[in-house]
Amino acid sequence: MHNIIIAIDGYSSCGKSTTAKKVATRLGYTYIDTGAMYRAVTLYFINNRITLTNPKDVSKALNNISIEFRRDEEGESITYLNGLNVEKEIRKMYVANKVSEVSAIAEVRHSLVAQQRVMGAKKSVVMDGRDIGTVVFPNAHLKVFMTAEPVTRAERRQKELFDKDEIATLNEILENIKKRDFIDTTRKESPLRQADDAVLVDTSHMTLGEQIAAVCLLADQAIARIISRNA
Repeated sequence: MHNIIIAIDGYSSCGKSTTAKKVATRLGYTYIDTGAMYRAVTLYFINNRITLTNPKDVSKALNNISIEFRRDEEGESITYLNGLNVEKEIRKMYVANKVSEVSAIAEVRHSLVAQQRVMGAKKSVVMDGRDIGTVVFPNAHLKVFMTAEPVTRAERRQKELFDKDEIATLNEILENIKKRDFIDTTRKESPLRQADDAVLVDTSHMTLGEQIAAVCLLADQAIARIISRNA
């Protein structure tokens, strides 16, 4: 059977990444966190004071960026930026406050989309992000679009930060989420939207276990259809 692509798109803090990780593990596929890639670029831009409005500066910076995913001792996917483990740093609020702005830059999206397509061409993957089913892999075998109420997402994000010993008020996180939603859905380059053939999963009133089970079921059904067509 050919490599299978499962695309999970949606808003921030809907449970996309955790769900995608668990689905990939269950299927034995490779998990690719595209959001982490954009966060890593954002971290590099912040640390190196890259002027976002200067295309030359942006292009030069992108040529100096290498992003890869390695598994730790527990099998978790860890983000490395130019050989350094940046997994914890890219999850902090100061990066979250800038990532949508960086992600809206055409040169950044073109560079990372090209890398993501190469990753998906090598093996079966579960890939989550904002434009996987619409731009990166419009012919993905399964497309899922995840959403949830903003307050629910803010509460989840606050807990994630607290678990990582970072404190932020619920209002601060909610404002960040609203800002990111606006930038993500209105940008000219690959705006966040639900693909016509994507399955909508609203996780507002679902436990993490329930949303993982729901997407696993959709994946099983998609794989069964592929096997049936190839029989």
